[in-house]
Amino acid sequence: MSDTPQDYRATLNLPDTPFPMRGDLPKREPGWVKAWDEQGIYKKLRDARCNAPKFVLHDGPPYANGQIHMGHAVNKILKDMIVKARQLAGFNAVYVPGWDCHGLPIENQIEKTYGRKLTREDVQAKSRAYAAEQIAQQMADFKRLGVLGDWGRPYKTMDFGNEANEIRALKRIIERGFVYRGLKPVYWCFDCGSSLAEFEIEYADKKSQTLDVGFQSAEPDKLAAAFGLPKLDKDAYIVIWTTTPWTLPANQALNLNPALEYALVDTERGLLVLASALVEKCLERYGLTGRVVATTLGEKLDRLNFRHPLAGAHPGYDRLSPVYLADYATAEDGTGIVHSAPAYGVDDFNSCVAHGLKYDDILNPVQGHGSYAAELPLFGGQNIWKAGTPIIEAMREAGRLFATSALVHSYPHCWRHKSPVIYRAAAQWFVRMDEGEGVFTVDKAPKTLRQMALEAIEQTSFYPENGKARLRDMIAGRPDWCISRQRNWGVPLPFFLHKDSGELHPRTLELMDRAAELVEQGGVEAWATLDPREWLGDEAGQYTKSTDILDVWFDSGTTHYHVLQKSHADQSTWPADLYLEGHDQHRGWFHSSLLTACAMYGAAPYKGLLTHGFTVDSQGRKMSKSLGNGVDPQETSKKLGAEIIRLWVAASDYSGDIAGDDKILARVVDVYRRIRNTLRFLLANTSDFDPERDAVPFDQLLEIDRYALARTSAFQTEILAHYEVYEFHPVVAKLQVYCSEDLGAFYLDVLKDRLYTTAPGSSARRSAQTALWQITQAMLRWMAPFLSFTAEEAWQLVSAGRSPSIFVETYWKFTGDDEALLLKWARLREIREAVNKEIEAVRAEGRVGASLQAHIGIAAGADDRALLESLGDDLKFVFITSAVAVSPGDELKVTVTPSTDPKCERCWHYRSDVGHDAAHPALCGRCTSNLYGAGESRKVA
Repeated sequence: MSDTPQDYRATLNLPDTPFPMRGDLPKREPGWVKAWDEQGIYKKLRDARCNAPKFVLHDGPPYANGQIHMGHAVNKILKDMIVKARQLAGFNAVYVPGWDCHGLPIENQIEKTYGRKLTREDVQAKSRAYAAEQIAQQMADFKRLGVLGDWGRPYKTMDFGNEANEIRALKRIIERGFVYRGLKPVYWCFDCGSSLAEFEIEYADKKSQTLDVGFQSAEPDKLAAAFGLPKLDKDAYIVIWTTTPWTLPANQALNLNPALEYALVDTERGLLVLASALVEKCLERYGLTGRVVATTLGEKLDRLNFRHPLAGAHPGYDRLSPVYLADYATAEDGTGIVHSAPAYGVDDFNSCVAHGLKYDDILNPVQGHGSYAAELPLFGGQNIWKAGTPIIEAMREAGRLFATSALVHSYPHCWRHKSPVIYRAAAQWFVRMDEGEGVFTVDKAPKTLRQMALEAIEQTSFYPENGKARLRDMIAGRPDWCISRQRNWGVPLPFFLHKDSGELHPRTLELMDRAAELVEQGGVEAWATLDPREWLGDEAGQYTKSTDILDVWFDSGTTHYHVLQKSHADQSTWPADLYLEGHDQHRGWFHSSLLTACAMYGAAPYKGLLTHGFTVDSQGRKMSKSLGNGVDPQETSKKLGAEIIRLWVAASDYSGDIAGDDKILARVVDVYRRIRNTLRFLLANTSDFDPERDAVPFDQLLEIDRYALARTSAFQTEILAHYEVYEFHPVVAKLQVYCSEDLGAFYLDVLKDRLYTTAPGSSARRSAQTALWQITQAMLRWMAPFLSFTAEEAWQLVSAGRSPSIFVETYWKFTGDDEALLLKWARLREIREAVNKEIEAVRAEGRVGASLQAHIGIAAGADDRALLESLGDDLKFVFITSAVAVSPGDELKVTVTPSTDPKCERCWHYRSDVGHDAAHPALCGRCTSNLYGAGESRKVA
C-alpha cells in the first residue's frame, strides 16, 4: 500500500453542466432572437395548441413614429408575459402585434421634412412610406426584448383591407343611428390645425390674464324694474369676469343663474350688477367703495339687454348681449355672471342655441391657425394669444375695464404638441352619446350609446379593480365624440355633401360600400384621387366630396372589427379576452374601442381590461428626454441584456408607476444572478440523469424528496394563482424566497452530501435527482414568461432535443400535495433553525468550524422527540452535522459539542470509524461502502 495521500475529489459526483454561471446576456440574446425567427417558433407554438381553447390578448397599437422608449418596452413585455403564461397554462395564446399608422404625428413629420406645400397625394404617399420604415425599426426592437408574436403577419391600420373595413365599421355605426353632423364647439389645436377628441387632451398650468369688464345696460328702465326700483339715476353695468380675453370680441350673451341673488351696487363708476355673495370681493378687486341699492334673483333679469363693451369703440361691436339664464353660472368666483361666446364654449353654445340663436348667426372670428379673421374690427389678423394686451387696452380706453390680473390655472393642452387648445365651433361629424337623430338610421340601437357603454363596463373585469370607476366616470360625463379631422393622412369620411343644403347624398350608405371596395384595392389614396363624376355623373356639380378624415382614435378604436373579425379573424375571437395598456388609455383606446363596439354591437370588445402605470425615475418623475432621466431599452439591452429589463418589469407592481434607474437595474441584476445560480445547481446535479431510465417512482422516493416535491407543488399552486390574475411581482418575490430559503438554505443544502458522496447510480442519489429534475421542470415553466431567454437556454439542455421550445410545454403536473408531510417538515425546519442558531453561537466562539464538526444534543417534548426520531440515523444529514442525539425534555433545548472524532477526507464528516479500512485510512465507513461496497442505506434524507 502506498503512503501517498489519495485525492478523493475525483470519486465525488461533483456537479457539471454546460449552462454557464455568467449569462453573458447582451452577447447571447440576439442569437436566441435569430433562432426563434429562423425556427419559426411562434408557428410551432400555434401548432402545439391548434386544438386548445384560444386566449386572445388584442394588441393596442403603438404609434408608428420614432424609436421605442421604456414605456413601450414595459407595455410589450407585460403583454408577452401574459401571453406566454396563458400558453403554458394550455391555451392557444395568440398574439398579433399591431401598429397605429395614420394621424398627425406622422403628417407633421412629413411636413417638417418636406414642407407644407405638398399635395394631399404626396402627403399620403410619404406618410405611408415613413410609417413602414418606423414599423420595421420598432419591430426589430420589440423582438430584441424577447417578445414572441406573429411578426410575419402583424396588423397595420394602414393596410388597405383595414382602411376599407374601418369605413364599413363607420357605416354600421351610421346605420345604428349614432352619427350626425353639427356645428359645435370642439377642442381645436392650432399646431395640429384640426379638431381634437377628448382623448387627445391633457391638462397643464397656463398663465392667463383675467379681466373684469362692464356691459352697459341698454334697457335701464327694465333693469330698474327688475330690482324693484322706479328708475336708475346712474349708468348701470353688468360686470363679467373672464380668463379668456380673446373670446370677448365674439361675445353674444350673458349668463346668470336663475336661483342666485344679484345685487345692484352704487359705486363711483356707476351702478354695478354683481352676485350678492361676491360684492365685497369685487369692490376690493376694483378699488371701489359702494353700497347695495337693491337685490333680486337672477330669474328677474332674464332677457334683459346690455351693450357690448366695445360698442362705442367701433361700429362692428355695436350690438346687444341679452341675459340668458343658466345653472352653470355660480358665485364660486368672478362676479357670478358669465360672458357667453357660443363659438368658444360648450355651455355657452348650448345656452345660446337653446335660447334661439341660429347656427348661422354664431360669431366665429378665430381661424384654424390661431389668428382672428382679417375683417374682425380692431383685432383682425392678430394671434389670439397675443391679442390679450390690445383687447385689455381697448377695454380700458372704452372705460369698460374694472380690473385685470395674471392667473396661473389648469388649462387644456394638446397631448402631442403640449400647446394650449381652445374650444372652437366647427361643422364636424359626431358620434352621439344620448338620444337624438342620426343622418341615416336603418337599424336603430335599442339604447343610447352612453347606456350601452355603462352596462358593458359592468360586464368587464378590471385589473386593477379601480380602473372600473375611472372608465365609468369618463363615459358617464363625456360629450358627443367628434370623429372628423381636417387633415390628409387618414381614413376618409367618404361622403358627398350637397353644396347648398349641406345634406348627405341620399345614396350615402351605398356609396360607402363602394368607397370601402375602392380603398380595399388602392388604399385611402384611391378616395383622395377619385373624381366625383365617376360615381355621381351629372349630379357631381351639386355635391362636394368630403376631405375630412376620421379621428385616429376611430382607427385604433375599431381594430376589434377590422382586425379581430376581418384581417386576422382566423387567429382571433370576439370579444378579446384582454386589452392591456397604460392607465391613460381609459380616456384613449379602451374608451374609443368601447364606444365603437357598443355602437356596432351593444357590447364591449374585451372581457378584461388591464392597466399599468408610467415609467418613472427613482424620484417618481416621469421618464422624459427633456429631463434626461429616461432608461433607454436599446442601450440597456446592449449593456445588461433584455432579460434584465424583463425581470425588472416582472418584479415591479405595474398597477402603479414603475420606477427604474441604473441603481434599480443593478439590484435586478443581483436577483437574476441568484435565480440563475439556483438553476445552474439544479442542471449541474441532474446532468447525468435520464428520467426515462433513472427516475424513481414517487412512493419509493426518500421522505425529504417527497417533501420537496410536495412543497414545490404547493408553491406552484400559489404561482399559478398569481398568473391567473396577471400578477407578476408576487411571482418574482416568491421565486426569490423559494430559491434562497426552500432550496438554497434548506433542501439543496441537505442534499449535497447525498448527491456528491453516494454511488452515481444508487437509489439514494437517483431519488434526489428525480426530485431535482421535477423541480427544474416546474421552475423553468414558472420563469419562462419573464426570464424567457434563460428558460429557453436551460430548456435546450433539459429537453435534449425532445421539445423545440419551453413554450410548447404546459405547467408541470405533480403527483400531489401531502399535507401531513408538509406540516411535519415545516416543524423539522423550525427545529433546524434552532439548531443552526446554536451552532452559529459556538462557531462565533471559535469552538467549531463547519457545522459537520459539531455533535448535537436535542432535548425535546414527546411530539418533537417522536418527530425527530422518525428520521432515524438520517437526522444528522438534515442538520448537516456528524452526529445527533435526541433525549426527553420539557421543551426544546439544543446543545452543541465539538466532535473529537477524526474527519473523513472524502465526505468531511467527523466519525469514529474513519480509518476502519487499512486500505483506505482516510475514509469513514459510509464512504468505503459507497465507493467499494453495497453503498450506505438512506431512508429519509
